[in-house]
Amino acid sequence: MRVGVLAVQGAFAEMAAYWRKKGADTFEIRQLADLGRGMDLLALPGGESTVQGKLLKDLGLFDPIKKLIEGGLPVFATCAGLILLAERIDDPGRRDDTRPEKWFGVLPVAVKRNAYGRQLGSFTTVGKWDGISDTTMTFIRAPSITTVSDGVEVLSTFDGQPTSVRWRNITAFTWHPELSATA
Repeated sequence: MRVGVLAVQGAFAEMAAYWRKKGADTFEIRQLADLGRGMDLLALPGGESTVQGKLLKDLGLFDPIKKLIEGGLPVFATCAGLILLAERIDDPGRRDDTRPEKWFGVLPVAVKRNAYGRQLGSFTTVGKWDGISDTTMTFIRAPSITTVSDGVEVLSTFDGQPTSVRWRNITAFTWHPELSATA
């Protein structure tokens, strides 16, 4: 399997290492030419979703990546990657060009940024993910999934809230499976 890892900001090194441990050939996506290298899966890492979204637009990557996703390319997204994919971002406060209501808008869920607290509120818990018990789930300034549309499969929960979902070609997490040996 060949995995392209978005590497404009965030935990792209950890994401690439996660996929290499699973036997995948990985490469970093930093510029438009990188999309021509061919991939079986696109990995969107955690980080700062607003910074990632702005850089995707500035680098001319936004529309081509959106087309790949809409065309059925499998996507694996964590934290900020989930926010980039969400159909709606439920954040109170001011909206402007750097804090849009959505980025790609291809995953029919709504999310709230930093729902589990700031960096100091980060935590790890153990739960069940996609039928696998005792999965370590690490939440770092994690978003929450506030709404899930029909057809979206919930793969894990925490305190009754969905924490990972699958819809069509997209699997997305509020937590960081790349930091867990069990996911």
